Amino acid sequence: MIKLDTIIAVKDIEKSSQWYEQVFNFKNLHGGNHFAILTTENKDIVLCLHPWEQDDHPTMRNQEISRGNGIILYFKTDKMEEIRENAGKVDAKIDEDIHLNPNPNKREFSMWDPDGYYIIVTEYHEYEG
Repeated sequence: MIKLDTIIAVKDIEKSSQWYEQVFNFKNLHGGNHFAILTTENKDIVLCLHPWEQDDHPTMRNQEISRGNGIILYFKTDKMEEIRENAGKVDAKIDEDIHLNPNPNKREFSMWDPDGYYIIVTEYHEYEG
């Protein structure tokens, strides 16, 4: 078995964790200010948060570099409208509001998290052929 646990570098673990908890209704299994493990209600790990410039990880040494360059956090969900409403409640920076993406033929919207990571939230779908 292989499972990917994506870890992103953030300025403030508590602030970023709270943002993801409020927008996506995730729970933080880890707590503290050194690491956050964000999970769904089924306890599936979705995203981990790590502070910049700790533990000497090569891609997290310098917080002055462009964050998230080449990364899209792509969330497939059956709760897109609820997430969009929650994003409005925390004044998330919306890039594109809900619209139909002609490539997967699914509705989606995009926004930026507090640390500058680009997020797309789309209707849940399986990838086809």
